[in-house]
Formats: sequence, C-alpha cells, structure tokens
Amino acid sequence: MKEILTSLDSLPLAIEELKSHIGNCKCLLFYGEIGAGKTTFIKAFCESLDVIDTATSPTFSIINEYHYFDTIAQQKRLIYHMDLYRLKNIQEAIDIGIEDYLYSGNYCLIEWPELIETLLPEDTAKIKFEILEDSVRKMLIS
Repeated sequence: MKEILTSLDSLPLAIEELKSHIGNCKCLLFYGEIGAGKTTFIKAFCESLDVIDTATSPTFSIINEYHYFDTIAQQKRLIYHMDLYRLKNIQEAIDIGIEDYLYSGNYCLIEWPELIETLLPEDTAKIKFEILEDSVRKMLIS
C-alpha cells in the first residue's frame, strides 16, 4: 500500500508517483465519497498523457472515450473513463459490454467500481481518496 498526499497544486507529482507505483497496470479503480477528487484526478491523469479530447465526467454517459498517443508503443491508444454510480446491478454493466473495455489493454479509469469487482482483471490498482482538508486529499494505492 502506498500513501500520497495531494492538492490541486501537486497533482502532476501525485500522478507521476501513481504511474511509477502501478507500472503497466491499465485498470485503475477510484474510490471515495462524492467531492473527494476522483474526477479531478482522472482529468489531470488524462492531461499527463496528452489526451487529444477534453476529459469530462461520464456521470450521465457512463463511459467516455479519450484518445492519446502512446509514446512507448508508438501508436494511438484509448482511455476509457467510467462512472458506474448510476448502474443498479452487475447485469447492467455486462449489458453495456464492460468486459470488452476491461480486457482491451487500454487504460480503464473507473469511478464507483464496487458493483463490478467480480469482473475485474487480476492486474488492477485501487486508489482510495480521503478528504483531509478543503484542498488536501490522501490517496491510498493498493
């Protein structure tokens, strides 16, 4: 378990620490109460990869797709940003084809992943956000 303290000003450093800690892991699960900073962190994570698209909350669309150029693989890649808060059961996740996303080899950044934990690949990173102060968060990575 790794612990990182972060604020809006230190997001780039926190993202680099996260990337270093997770290695090649592509499925990242984000836990924390509403307002804990999950979406803000994901937007900054996408910016760190120079996504072509604007990262926005997928609260109503459930899944957003972003494009970036993977400098290591030297090819265009996708990031799937999911917000599963509105799903009522695991069958709804299966019906939208979530397993295709999870096992695509692309980044899957998932907010509110509790419902689908039984479907997840083994190589998955869990990031829990805790609010310490108005602008300070603790991230626990496992």
